[in-house]
Amino acid sequence: MRAGRVFAYGAAAGLLGDHLLGDPRRGHPVAAFGRAAGAVEKVLWRDHRGWGALHTAVCVGGVVALGAMAQRAVRTSPAASVALTAAATWAVVGGTSLAREARRIAYALERGDVEGARARLPHLCGRDPQALDADGIARAVVESVAENTSDAVVGALVWGGVGGVPGLLGFRAVNTLDAMVGHRSPKYLRYGWASARLDDVAGWPGARLTAVLATLAGGDPRAALRVWRADAGRHPSPNAGPVEASFAGALGVRLGGTLSYAGRVEHRPVLNAHGRTVTVPDIERAVRLSRRVGILALGVGAAARLLAGHLKGHRS
Repeated sequence: MRAGRVFAYGAAAGLLGDHLLGDPRRGHPVAAFGRAAGAVEKVLWRDHRGWGALHTAVCVGGVVALGAMAQRAVRTSPAASVALTAAATWAVVGGTSLAREARRIAYALERGDVEGARARLPHLCGRDPQALDADGIARAVVESVAENTSDAVVGALVWGGVGGVPGLLGFRAVNTLDAMVGHRSPKYLRYGWASARLDDVAGWPGARLTAVLATLAGGDPRAALRVWRADAGRHPSPNAGPVEASFAGALGVRLGGTLSYAGRVEHRPVLNAHGRTVTVPDIERAVRLSRRVGILALGVGAAARLLAGHLKGHRS
């Protein structure tokens, strides 16, 4: 069986597994990687970019090499190759957990339990929940759903389409390292620089594809495209900007503005200034849009893998 079909079948099975099962409560492979990366950090940490780059190379390179060896080991068995791709896809995508957490917060807000929603918000994003009212929490959830659609679903499928199992695992390793050491705290400002920059590079294609698919799958493609073009570049993140702007336009809501992270206040540009304020029902709308984008991304990734295999076959 050609590599393109292996990825198409395996990724579809893995995405279905995520939809049906979600993430395991214990023993998740990404958590295991996080523990291993933390152990490497304890050995290598210095307040220096070079040591941080070495940490990134060891962790990401090790995961990619492991994925390549596993893929090579099963290459003669189509069934095993599909199963490995399915397992890797299930391990790295997180669309169901994203939707589940968003809906739990929405349910709390619908019942008027703002304190309960504040307690659950850290499971989804790093905002300071005590600084947010009900509408502020709803806006934070919609923004997190948008950004994590790219980080937790589309980006992985893009790199899986490019590189198979090593691409799937490598992208999740990069994304996880950025969450661990890529933030601008005094401890990681230099040490986490390489991880943050690599995450920007690795996330670039997935973010643009997410924005394209959100524009096509949303309720108002023209508005999504207009907001993307007008406001994405104003966002401080080169990858979150297109994603959040396209979601804002597609949903007809206003995102961005003042944010609070662990007591640190940021004043970000408003995305879709003419949109309405986010309300609780918009959380479900964002989750459904995220689901549609994920399914479309699977099709794009599979098509890219099939095309690459077809072109390779012509050259050989």
